[in-house]
Amino acid sequence: MSVRLTLALSSGLSVPDTGRVLVLHPTAGSDLTDLPKDRVLILQPQRPDFEVFSAQGFECVAELPSEDSFAMAIVFVTRAKALSRDLIARAAAVTDGPVIVDGAKTDGIDSIVKDLRKTVDLSAPIAKAHGKICWFSTPADLGSWRAPEFTETDGFVTAPGVFSADGIDPASRLLAEALSEKLGSRVADLGAGWGYLSAQVLGRETVQSLHLVEADHAALRCARRNVTDPRAQFHWADATNWAAPEVLDCVVMNPPFHTTRAAEPSLGQAFIATAARALTGSGQLWLVANRHLPYEVTLSERFAKVEEVAGDNRFKVLHAIRPKRNRR
Repeated sequence: MSVRLTLALSSGLSVPDTGRVLVLHPTAGSDLTDLPKDRVLILQPQRPDFEVFSAQGFECVAELPSEDSFAMAIVFVTRAKALSRDLIARAAAVTDGPVIVDGAKTDGIDSIVKDLRKTVDLSAPIAKAHGKICWFSTPADLGSWRAPEFTETDGFVTAPGVFSADGIDPASRLLAEALSEKLGSRVADLGAGWGYLSAQVLGRETVQSLHLVEADHAALRCARRNVTDPRAQFHWADATNWAAPEVLDCVVMNPPFHTTRAAEPSLGQAFIATAARALTGSGQLWLVANRHLPYEVTLSERFAKVEEVAGDNRFKVLHAIRPKRNRR
């Protein structure tokens, strides 16, 4: 991003001398060194990215304060078009100066630019590093681009941009159908999303406490609406390094396997390591994954017994018991 922003700042665009700068949804790889850190507010609901920018000294929030106003805004396009359009509209509504839109081609920046041209007086896009950056001045009427805060699907509340926003994920449904009726009393759902799997877990009478661990703040807000059982506890946290507040009897998970478009099995492997650390010596892990992902090796390293208990041509449900304690 820094290359495109630097080019934009040398092509007629400048950071205002006063006023705050709003940056929406930058990822950990985004270089914001061209911006005045002491005047920047970052909106980032993803906990890992939030922690990266907080560690760099930026002020970060997971939800945008409704009363704030800004002199400039920068929006990073996401892969979810409805969310990207909503972020741009929200930025325009609270910004008195330019709104900059930056994104990669693989995240749909071309489509966003095409739509913006129909609505605002848009600068000529600058193309660089497999992406584009452009900007427009406010005021701009983008009210029609706003997305509803919550939507309802399959009897659950979801939100634009969260995983499986348009309905129940088929892998999670497969896992829910395979779960034993006896899961133990203390359970965690790692990568709980908007709460579908957790809602099914709470149908087991043995469960006394359930920890929903989710890195996406927006998804966790949905989960709080979908899971109102008093046994549920909600954690906005990165499941790869989450420390359970109690020893667990069971962990369930449908772990993410990419942060970009390429598969990254290491994410799921880190979820497995977290589960193994958190479980009691006789604890159990229930995991669903795309069939091609090589989790069995990691599971066998971490657990005494691993077996596939359900599946189809797309997904597999793996059950592991008795975490090994000889690893450091």
